[in-house]
Amino acid sequence: MFMGEYQHNIDTKGRIIVPSKFREGLGERFVVTRGLDQCLFAYPMNEWQILEEKLKKLPLTKKDARAFTRFFFSGAVECEIDKQGRINIPAPLRKYAEIEKACAVIGVSNRVEFWADEKWNEFVETSEDSFADIAENMMDFDL
Repeated sequence: MFMGEYQHNIDTKGRIIVPSKFREGLGERFVVTRGLDQCLFAYPMNEWQILEEKLKKLPLTKKDARAFTRFFFSGAVECEIDKQGRINIPAPLRKYAEIEKACAVIGVSNRVEFWADEKWNEFVETSEDSFADIAENMMDFDL
């Protein structure tokens, strides 16, 4: 399980340090792809395979299903952590997430998310005000 928030900078070559607490859980190889809310999602291979199987079951005849799977899989790359604990995030993914320098790396249960620092701060500020409402709506999911 991934949890916590860390701040790191991405270098000019697109490399960013993966927090040491996340490295073991992600494994030697893992997948990074476009996420929701303009961030990047990183999944350990076992979680990626579960997600892939679920997405394969979406009906090809549904336009939204086709669009989502295209969006999700076309941005996906396999990553490996180098000896310095970094990964290289390809330019198209950095552009999508608007990650230029400061980056928030957060653990969210079964995945790690990479956010442009400004986007993360904006999300937190916006969500803080409505957290009680969001929590109330989660009651529908038996939490």
